[in-house]
This record gives sequence, structure tokens and C-alpha cells, in this order.
Amino acid sequence: MTLGNDARTAAYIPALSPFSSPRVALVHYWLVSMRGGERVLERLLGLYPGADIFTHVYDAKSVSSRIRQAQVKTSLVSRMPFSRRLYQYYLPMMPMALEEFDLGQYDLVISSESGPAKGVVTQPGSLHVCYCHSPMRYLWDHYHVYKQAANPIARLAMPTIYHWLRNWDVSSSARVDRFAANSSFIQSRIAKVWRRDSEVISPPVDTSLFTPSLEQDDYYLWVGQMVPYKRPDLAVDAFNETGLPLVMVGTGGMIRKLRARAKPNITFIERMDFARLRRTYARARAFVMTAEEDFGITPVEAMASGRPVIAYGRGGVLDSVVPEQTGIFFGRQEVQSLVEAVGAMEHFLPHFDPRRAIDRANLFAPEVFDRRMREFIAMD
Repeated sequence: MTLGNDARTAAYIPALSPFSSPRVALVHYWLVSMRGGERVLERLLGLYPGADIFTHVYDAKSVSSRIRQAQVKTSLVSRMPFSRRLYQYYLPMMPMALEEFDLGQYDLVISSESGPAKGVVTQPGSLHVCYCHSPMRYLWDHYHVYKQAANPIARLAMPTIYHWLRNWDVSSSARVDRFAANSSFIQSRIAKVWRRDSEVISPPVDTSLFTPSLEQDDYYLWVGQMVPYKRPDLAVDAFNETGLPLVMVGTGGMIRKLRARAKPNITFIERMDFARLRRTYARARAFVMTAEEDFGITPVEAMASGRPVIAYGRGGVLDSVVPEQTGIFFGRQEVQSLVEAVGAMEHFLPHFDPRRAIDRANLFAPEVFDRRMREFIAMD
């Protein structure tokens, strides 16, 4: 997709000098856990070890040692009451807080966008690259879901506040020189919401941590948070019908109800250490993903373990899983659609080659991300 706006502005994008080390700022929405976005931030720190981090809220105990070693500067949001726990309630403050960051001394600014991060004000001579995990879901395609789940006071305030935030979100996208999207799915959302071009650079998955097993068990595997958008209920209902063994790893608000409706062929394990999780991936008959994900790291981990994937055929999984080679897609988030996909997997398994899955997973290794980002930032 080519949009005229990017073509007209391309000549004005500043170029970094190849003869000097740029001063680099990394802008991340908030640092209160270690998830996919924070793993990307770690890799960016590896590319630019002397970079400073700017974020709204920082909980040093909840992030990796690599992030703790960097200089982290927080916005005024961090000074609000209980901000480490209630940071999302301060969303209306975040645009102003971002604009108060002084980035005048930096040659390269890389924003990591999922919550507000890209709206920083940079100097004319600097290069601002945004790695986008997703345009803010609660402002756009998931707005009505979040509104329905909000308390009555928040529900009354949301139409006015979020209208203003959407306008700021779109206008601040013009401050970015180049966008990278973490999947083709997010690339299409960037084009839809911001009318901007982007280049797909998949997030890093440390595939070297996963190895295949010579022995397989008979269970299917589901891994994730037990929350509505992950659709664990779909897995439970489908495997209630098939009667095949299913292991579900994870915890969340839905787990009690899911346990109550699951038949004895379904086993729940709320927490699992990494060594056991690796074995569980590698010995599974196949991995099941029922959510629509922006990228989806767990299917790549399953393939790196030499196992095929059953996945809902929308979202970032379309970039990673190859149908009839490394997995099977189902077309609707409905029980019968998943049941049919499990049946198709049973027929596919005798023809499945684990080497294909491992080779596919290795396309998403951290070294690939590093190379693609270097090339993207250095391009003319």
C-alpha cells in the first residue's frame, strides 16, 4: 500500500550520520511488567546500549535487569497517586505528559507504541521512528468493549474524553518520520487509523529457548490469560464436545467459571515454571490459539518446539503460521468451527514435519529483528 502523504514527506525525513554514534531516546508507554512490548524494548537497548528510556510509569521490580541498567525518566503521570497500579486511569493526562519530555539532545528517537508513546515532540534534525505494537485499542476498534466493561462514572466520561484523545492520536501520528508495524494486521490498522505507510518488522521471539521432543503425549495445549478476548471459553466448549485431552495453562478472571463447565478431559494449570512449560509445548499433540492477536508469540514458541498450531485465522498469526504446513486455521470464533479444525488437525498430523515448523519459527528469532530494525533505521 502506498499513501501519497508519505511520498510527499519522504524528502524531509532527517538522515543519521554514519560517522557518529547517535544519541538515542527510547519512549515506551509504561514499564510495569515484562510482556511482548518490553521484550522489544530490551532488544532496542541491545542495539543502542547507551539509550535513555522515557516512560509514563516505572516499576523497577517488575522489569528485567537489562531495562533496570538503563537511565529511565518518567513523566508527571508517575507522580500521581497509586500510578504504578492505576496508570491507565491517567490516560487523559498522557498526551500532555509526553509533550513535556525534553528530547532536544537526541538524534534518534524510537517510540514503542501501544499506549501513548509516539506523541513526543522531537527536534527538526532528529529522526523519530515508531515501532507500533498496535494503535491504542481502547480508542479505536475495542472502544465499545472497554466502554461496556467500565464503571458507570467512567462510561459517562468516555465519549467526551476519548473523542479528544482520538483527535490527538491522529494528529500526533504526523510527528513520526517512519512507522514499523509488528505484523501485517497492525500495518493495516495503521493505514486505517492514521493513514500512514509502515514496514512490517515482526517482534523478537527467542526461539533458541525451545527444543523439540522425541516423545509426544496425546493432549492439545492452550496457553494464555483467562480473559474474554483470549476466548478460553471457546477452547473449553470445543474440547468438551470432542472429548480429546486439553491442557490449559494460565490464570485470570474467567478461570473459576471455566473450571465449572469443563469436562474431565480438560486440565487447568494456573502457573508453570519455564522448564516445565518448554516440555509441555514440545510434548503436546498440537497448540491451540483461540484469540485474535496483534502478533501472537505463543504460536511461534509452539512451532519452535516442533509442534503444529490450530489458530483462529485472523490477526498476526497469518504472518507466522503456514496453513497445511505448520498448522490449521479455523474461520470463525465458534465452537463448531474449532471442532472442525481439530478434526482437520487429526488428519494432518501424520503428514506434519516438525522441521518445517522449526524453520518457520526461526524467521522470528531476535537476530532477525535486530537486522531488520538496523536496516529500517538506516535506510535513505
